[in-house]
Amino acid sequence: MNRTVKVAISLPSDLLARVDLVRRRRGESRSRYFRDAAAAYLAEGGDTLVEEYRRGYERDPETPEEVTAAMASAVELLSSEPWE
Repeated sequence: MNRTVKVAISLPSDLLARVDLVRRRRGESRSRYFRDAAAAYLAEGGDTLVEEYRRGYERDPETPEEVTAAMASAVELLSSEPWE
């Protein structure tokens, strides 16, 4: 027999607000929303997709030019951030 177990999770408040907005529109409880979300994630491959992504980069790694371009982009974006 499959029994239900309570769990506690921590979420950023903005994410929870978005979840609550959607689940209220659907007339669902939080438990139902997260249960359905977890089931959908696992049905779609869950961690398998992350592993596929990692293996793809092992098969076809970035070129030195792509790494240089990514670094330049990161430096440009981060240089405008206040670091005080």
